[in-house]
Amino acid sequence: MPGNREAYDQAMNAGHNAAWDQEWSTAISAYGRAIREFPEDPDAHIHLGLALLRANRLDDALKVYTRAYQLTPEDPIPLEKSADVLERMGRLREAAQQYVNVAEIYLGQRDLNKAIDNWEKATNLSPGFGAIHAKLAQAYERVGNKPKAIREYLTLAFNLARARETSRAIKAVQRALKLDPKNAQALNSLRALETGGEVIPPNFDDSTPTRKEQVDSFDLFDLTDERAPVGESDPLGPMGEAMVDALGMLASYVMENGELDSYGSQALLGMELQRQGIYDQAITAYEAAEPKLRHPSLKLNLGVLLLQADRPSEAIKHLGEAITNPELSAGAYHAMGQSYYKLGKHKQASRYLIQSLQLVDTGLASNVEEVEDLARVYENVMVTLEGRTEEALSAINRRFVELLQGKDWKQRIAETRRQLQETMRTGGEQGVVDWLVTTHGDELTVAVSRIDRYLQQGLLTLAMDEAHHAVEFAPSYLPIHVRMAEIMMREGRVRQAINKYNIVARTYLVRGENDRAASILGEVLEMAPLDISVRTNLIELLEAEERWDEALDQYVDLADTYHQLGDFDMARNTYNVAERLATRVQASVDKMVRIKHRIADIDQMRLDIRRAQRTYEEIIQIAPNDERARRMLIDLNYRQSNQVEAIRRLDELLKIFAKNKQVNRITQLLEELVTLYPNDTGLRSRLAAIYRQLGRKKETILQLDALGELQLEAGAHEEAINTLRQIIALQPDGIEDYRRLLAQLGG
Repeated sequence: MPGNREAYDQAMNAGHNAAWDQEWSTAISAYGRAIREFPEDPDAHIHLGLALLRANRLDDALKVYTRAYQLTPEDPIPLEKSADVLERMGRLREAAQQYVNVAEIYLGQRDLNKAIDNWEKATNLSPGFGAIHAKLAQAYERVGNKPKAIREYLTLAFNLARARETSRAIKAVQRALKLDPKNAQALNSLRALETGGEVIPPNFDDSTPTRKEQVDSFDLFDLTDERAPVGESDPLGPMGEAMVDALGMLASYVMENGELDSYGSQALLGMELQRQGIYDQAITAYEAAEPKLRHPSLKLNLGVLLLQADRPSEAIKHLGEAITNPELSAGAYHAMGQSYYKLGKHKQASRYLIQSLQLVDTGLASNVEEVEDLARVYENVMVTLEGRTEEALSAINRRFVELLQGKDWKQRIAETRRQLQETMRTGGEQGVVDWLVTTHGDELTVAVSRIDRYLQQGLLTLAMDEAHHAVEFAPSYLPIHVRMAEIMMREGRVRQAINKYNIVARTYLVRGENDRAASILGEVLEMAPLDISVRTNLIELLEAEERWDEALDQYVDLADTYHQLGDFDMARNTYNVAERLATRVQASVDKMVRIKHRIADIDQMRLDIRRAQRTYEEIIQIAPNDERARRMLIDLNYRQSNQVEAIRRLDELLKIFAKNKQVNRITQLLEELVTLYPNDTGLRSRLAAIYRQLGRKKETILQLDALGELQLEAGAHEEAINTLRQIIALQPDGIEDYRRLLAQLGG
């Protein structure tokens, strides 16, 4: 509902009066009341921002100026003020980028001098802005200030040389030398670049006055762009440019071939009427000439004029012949697309409009590799639009028609194509469709480009501000939300970032874009592997798609996560779920064994020995050579004082080692067990036997001696006598002592 205009005016006047008296808190309160009446009023926001700035409430001032810019993006003042605030806050890199944005707005308004002022502020705060030095150089060159232009070219060359981009640095110096071929610093810089020497930054007197002049048209190009600069284009788009070319081609054809009969005369008359804007009569003249002069240029002009006269069906008949001429094909495809669009045949319209886009974009390409890349991009777009509804194709074609008109359509084509590539990569086919049908598609393209540029430069606050602005007019465009999550992550707001990623993934899931949802959830889990909600969402998705092997892996990882977090009940329950799933899908033995081992580990930790024992026995049934399970069964039996079963399990494992000729493993295991259970006679006798086989006499006697003592202590005299005889057979030191003991035992 609209606010109270009288209350608004009173609040604004009160704010102005308080500001005049420098009573900033009062001014802030008054301007706040004005905004409550009209929340979308940019003037109130701008005045409130100034009051907050004067009150040194810089964070609040920045937010208010950002909002003012969102309300009036064509007004440079809020952006300029926010740059000032960022500078005062010490965020110089972000302030510099903001000044660059302000300069672009002034440039669009043909105010070159203010653009220059803001570019200068940007380079003063952040001298490494190469593209801005290029623009400043060209701007100074345009207004006739050669010394400053040379300085900027040489500064650009210095920065490029530091970045090891020597060839482009040389080009920048050569631009400076065109302005002053005898300039000593430029000559020295060129010599240094050509010989591999050090380039010295320029040092100029900035006192040279800037000559002001009216700028009717200003076409800057960025030296970082490999493409040639694109100026203003025919507002009718490719078909408008093709009509201009067709007029010249038709005139040459008529004159050079002597076609000056009645048909030729009609063609010339049609051309003149077309130039004068008398289109109905031009159509009549062209139609009279067409039976004999079936030249593509005449067909193009006649077809486009019929389209403009709202006769699309007739236009199509002529435009089809004009497509065959390479110089006119982009315009002919454009007009064909528009004709089918007017007829409501959106499938055909989209095909022709995309072909026109591709031809224009390819014509601006700088090399063969780029042409091939563009062909793949537009082929993917064609495939993406196959099978779409008429409603969706209608909205997409409307977007293409709007794109191919206006004075800057060539520049917008490149931006749109880059956004198509990015959206295809991050959002898949459905993301491309969503982006194309959105109401603010072109504005969204610009916003995404800015966000990506800010992210590359590390300007996270500006990137987030731009993202919030984009969400206001395209709330359902998910790649923006993905970028917001990325910004949060880079700012260290990990929990918020994960929540945002999770919401985006769930949205993709609802839309049926499961692959994209799975990709995002997978990326989040790499960043936050212990996040249970994200992994649970991924499991649900994989189960819905019956991707059982992947779901099984995620269940195991989820159980591991619970284990790491100390929730052992949930860990065991989740392992059980994984075990049942593994059985159902007939998972590999390795996966099943891994799951069972983890279940048994938890049972051991919880002192549920018998349960763990059963699980290890199950492991042996499906993996008889599993050493760890057999070893755990030995230990569990010893812990339950079941030495007979423990020795039986030991012998089974020793047989496996012997079969594999792993003598060292036999020795290592027995030594380890003797250390753990030194009073077990079965272990001592087996270790003594393996030592004897290895010829290790001293260790054999040592183990037999210990074994004999254990047997004597247990009253097993017959076994002790046998052990003594084995020792004596080895001829040990002190053999007489062993013989006396044997005699005492009656041996």
